[in-house]
Amino acid sequence: MSLNVPMDPPFPLDLRPDDKTPLHRQVYVQIRAAILTGRVRSHSKLPASRQLARALGISRTTVTESYDQLISEGYLETRRGAGTFVSADIPDTLLGVGIEGQDTNILSQPSVNRTAPKSSLSTYAQRLLQATPTPQPTKDSHKNKLSFRYWQPDLSLFPTKQWQRLVNRHALSGDTRWMTYDADPMGYRPLREAITAYIGQVRAVRAHPDQILITQGTQQALGLIAQVLMNEGAAIALENPGYLSARKVFMAHGALPVHIPVDDEGLIVEALYQRTSAPIKLAYVTPSHQFPTGALMSLPRRIALLEWANQTNGWIIEDDYDSEFRYGGRPVPALQGLDPDQNVLYVGTFSKVMFPGLRLGYIVLPPALVEAFRRAKWVCDRQSSLLNQAALSDFITEGLLARHIRRMRSVYAQRREVLVGALQQLSPIEISGDPAGLHLMAKLPVAAIGLSDKQLMERAAESSVSLFSVAAYDYLSRHSDQPQRTLPGRDYQGHFIFGFGGLTASDITTAIERLAPLFSP
Repeated sequence: MSLNVPMDPPFPLDLRPDDKTPLHRQVYVQIRAAILTGRVRSHSKLPASRQLARALGISRTTVTESYDQLISEGYLETRRGAGTFVSADIPDTLLGVGIEGQDTNILSQPSVNRTAPKSSLSTYAQRLLQATPTPQPTKDSHKNKLSFRYWQPDLSLFPTKQWQRLVNRHALSGDTRWMTYDADPMGYRPLREAITAYIGQVRAVRAHPDQILITQGTQQALGLIAQVLMNEGAAIALENPGYLSARKVFMAHGALPVHIPVDDEGLIVEALYQRTSAPIKLAYVTPSHQFPTGALMSLPRRIALLEWANQTNGWIIEDDYDSEFRYGGRPVPALQGLDPDQNVLYVGTFSKVMFPGLRLGYIVLPPALVEAFRRAKWVCDRQSSLLNQAALSDFITEGLLARHIRRMRSVYAQRREVLVGALQQLSPIEISGDPAGLHLMAKLPVAAIGLSDKQLMERAAESSVSLFSVAAYDYLSRHSDQPQRTLPGRDYQGHFIFGFGGLTASDITTAIERLAPLFSP
């Protein structure tokens, strides 16, 4: 249903009461479009709000709200005793710009597929366009598709009622400090104290609450590190294969990535001493569960890496993204806890142990860097959500986090066991890495069945299964012309990442059964 009403000067208003766009917004947009396209000229008188409301069959308040918005933006002006007119001061250069000849119906939307001229973008923006793809929603939501996407925990098992209770406790307490700008940029003090106690106990991290900086997850943590510790052209060592999102952050800030191969013991430290156009001063590592291979960095490698940082005055970024979930042997202490010289920036997150939408993480900073990061965080966004920080503090101190992790560790261990068993029945395979985290790497005999990695993923998609090739994370193999491979790297063709956190045991079994025909003789 639409309401089409002529005006003087005549132009149509096509209102759609059944559309989700509010009526006052529809009136505003269409009058504004009529002005900008020249259909209503400067000095033209518009109908009185009561008259227009009666003609449209809507409330006068709706029309008044639309007129008020147009007046505040300078499109209309009121003249005492005369009525409402199109402003005399609208620049001719605006008339027809960007909308001339276009349908100005309220349902029409401007194109969002435009790209600003390269010359008008900052160097940072140009690097963003080169280093990062356009963010897209997850494409694995088809009801019959089973995805081995590696990052997803099982959200259905999170204690949402307990979490909501904690959020409500602070939201409804009458204390409005969580609604203000008055927080320390480093974060909510009780949460920093809770995190200090937690990581000291479960990860052997040595820290004081004053060293904890609360961030909007790992990505913001890495962005702040790049801002504070990197100049444009600075060399940073990255694991190969490695976490692509970290690479994109550093590349967007102008880093020179130096891709260091990993093996079954983690990063090959001796490669850090290779000659590069700029000395390596930063090394990004995932030592407790290397992504994507799952390798656990050995103690000799850890010591060698710390020695490298001490000898070169370098910094180590330790991304400890899912080490809470270990399924065999004793917990592995964090690299940071072995560092006597405080050259390690320890990055933690609650995305895996709780839920990604929480958007809370933290950095354990060397004392020498605290003040610089405090100011960088303040300039970036002042503070992370205080309400969520307060709820998370209680979630930790009341033992709910530890209880949830214990429960999920048992669940994920069983799912990993189901996945390994199903893969071994599928075909002779090679499982790599430590039994930990929410994903594993497996080598499938793609060559034996005459398929490439890409072809296998396409065939799997036809069976409603999403697979992810490790080769996509192997920069050196994809760019064989790069002169950085001073040590032999592993060939990752035929290796795939299997994330099992977000799949039930039944889902895992079904997904592998769907793949089975691809490997049948």
